Amino acid sequence: MSSEAREWVWEHSSSRGTARLVLLSIADRVADDQCISWASQSSLAKRTRASISTVREAIERLVLAEELEQLDDLVGPQRSTVYRLPLAAEALVQARREQLQEDDGTAVADDPPGPTKLRLSALRQYGIRPREVPESPARVRNPAAPETGRSRRKPARRRSGNRHNGVPETGTQNRSEPDWNRRYSSSGAAVLSAAEWKIDPASHTWARQQGHLDRLGEQGLLAADAKWRAHRASFEPRSANAWAADWRSWVAREHASGRPNLYAVPGKNPAAPGGMTRAEAHTAALLAALDEQTGTEG
Repeated sequence: MSSEAREWVWEHSSSRGTARLVLLSIADRVADDQCISWASQSSLAKRTRASISTVREAIERLVLAEELEQLDDLVGPQRSTVYRLPLAAEALVQARREQLQEDDGTAVADDPPGPTKLRLSALRQYGIRPREVPESPARVRNPAAPETGRSRRKPARRRSGNRHNGVPETGTQNRSEPDWNRRYSSSGAAVLSAAEWKIDPASHTWARQQGHLDRLGEQGLLAADAKWRAHRASFEPRSANAWAADWRSWVAREHASGRPNLYAVPGKNPAAPGGMTRAEAHTAALLAALDEQTGTEG
C-alpha cells in the first residue's frame, strides 16, 4: 500500500520543500490501507538530508494542514513515532468503494461518519503496537534498608548525540526554507521569495513621498516592480523587510519610460515629458550650457 500512499502525496498533497520529502518518506513505510506508518525524526532527517529541527517543523506544518496525524497512543519498531495519512486513507477507501461499485454494478453505501477505528491486530505484524503506560506500584518498605541515604544503584550514562551520525540538530536551511502555510523560519521571522512578497503600504507611501510615483507614474511603477521580480526570481528567500529595502533601492534607480533626453537643449524639444528629478534637471542644464552657441565657432 505504500505505492498508493506515495502516489497520493505526489498527486494531491499541497506540501512543499522539506515537508513534502518528509511526507513521502513517511508514506514509503505505509503498511496497509489504513495508511499507518512509523519513523523517527533522526531517520527522517537522514533520508531527507535535513536537520532535526527542520524535520520537526515540517511535521508540525503537515499536522496543521491535516495531511498527517501523529498517533501518540501507538509506538513503532525501536519505539519510533507512529503516523497516519488521513486524507490518503480516505482516498483509498473511496477508490475501493468505487471499484466495488463498478464490479458489482450496485451502489455501496458510505460509511457512517465518526472516528476511524484502527485494526490494531493487522498492525502488530509490522511492529506497531499500543504504547504501554506502566503504573507506578506502591513503594514497599524494607525494614532492613535505611529510610534515607544515597541509592546503591549506579546511574545510567546519559546518551548524547543522534542515533544517525552526520545528522545535525539544527541547520542553516531553517532560516531560508519557506513555509507553504505561515512561512516562518526557526528564528520566527517570515521568509518568502521575491514573487511572494507584496508591496506593503509603507513602501508605497515611501515611493509617493520620495517623488518616485510622480516620476514613474502608476504604470511605470508597476513595470519597475515586474522587472524587479524577474531579476530576483532566482534569489534565496528573505524576510519581508529585506525584500522591501531591496525593492526601494531598485525603484530609486529605475528610469521613467520616455524620459527627456538629458543631452537635448531645453526649449528645442517641446514634446519631451517632464517629471525629471532635481539631479537630472541640473545635469540637463549643465549639458545645455556646454552646447550653447557662443559666436566664436569657426
